[in-house]
Amino acid sequence: MLVLGLETSCDETGVALYDSERGLLADALFSQIDLHRVYGGVVPELASRDHVKRMLPLIRQVLAEADCVPTEIDAIAYTAGPGLVGALLVGASCAQALAFAWGIPALGVHHMEGHLLAPMLEPKPPEFPFVALLVSGGHTQLVQVDGIGQYSLLGETLDDAAGEAFDKTAKMMGLNYPGGPEIAKLAEKGVAGRFTFPRPMCDRPGLDFSFSGLKTFALNTWQQCVGAGDDGEQARCDIALAFQQAVVETLTIKCKRALKQAGMQRLVIAGGVSANRALRLSLEKMLGDMKGEVFYARPEFCTDNGAMIAFAGCQRLQAGQQESLAISVQARWPMEQLSALG
Repeated sequence: MLVLGLETSCDETGVALYDSERGLLADALFSQIDLHRVYGGVVPELASRDHVKRMLPLIRQVLAEADCVPTEIDAIAYTAGPGLVGALLVGASCAQALAFAWGIPALGVHHMEGHLLAPMLEPKPPEFPFVALLVSGGHTQLVQVDGIGQYSLLGETLDDAAGEAFDKTAKMMGLNYPGGPEIAKLAEKGVAGRFTFPRPMCDRPGLDFSFSGLKTFALNTWQQCVGAGDDGEQARCDIALAFQQAVVETLTIKCKRALKQAGMQRLVIAGGVSANRALRLSLEKMLGDMKGEVFYARPEFCTDNGAMIAFAGCQRLQAGQQESLAISVQARWPMEQLSALG
């Protein structure tokens, strides 16, 4: 089955072609980071307009790279949620219009299921069951995964997601958007031990997260530095390192708890923050000590992309899942509501 995947949940327009037998044939991505950077975050209306501008040229590009014509495509998968409603509607309406014109089915895909399954695109994919850490700008969740559509939520953030905390902390110190890569870059030059940040909710049982207080702690630390006239590059680096260490250790502690609770030794990390090198190294060490394995997608498939949507859609379409031509998207959509594949 040859599936065209469209991703427009936020500020990146992704298109890909996935074949159930040959694998990923082509993918293309346009990031709107430069468009939104001046505002310090994503402006929904601008994101929607840019998706409209980029979608068809990217589809043509992917078809050309794969040497494919529309008559060869068997189905279209698109992100139906969660995400920005205006942005989601661009992908959904384009997918349904093309599906109607080409006489093929279209299927809405859950954005976070796409992230969760992205490591399946790698040469050594994880086997079910496993525990997944979904960590991005909008989500921080621990999920027990027994199969596609068989998801049990183990824990989630009670306030800011980890990626959101990275972005907000970076903004407080005058760094560019998106903040995650900026913090990680500065942390490489930080002096360990100068600042010690708390590990939120690690001193109590449970698998939920909270990063709002950590963000406030970073703000207070930065303001103290500014007040003391120590607001140079090194202060930013030292705060970035302390902040990143706190987030990474918190995520690692909770992942270890989740694996023990589920009785598993396989961990999948997915979402934009899963590209963070310090997080990967920490989780690899933890799983190595547990004689387990950790799986993640290549860096370009950690952020939003069309490949993960095409792959996830292909799995559900092959299982016989279908939907009407109605255009329907959801800003919020718990993964536990998804149907399990037979």
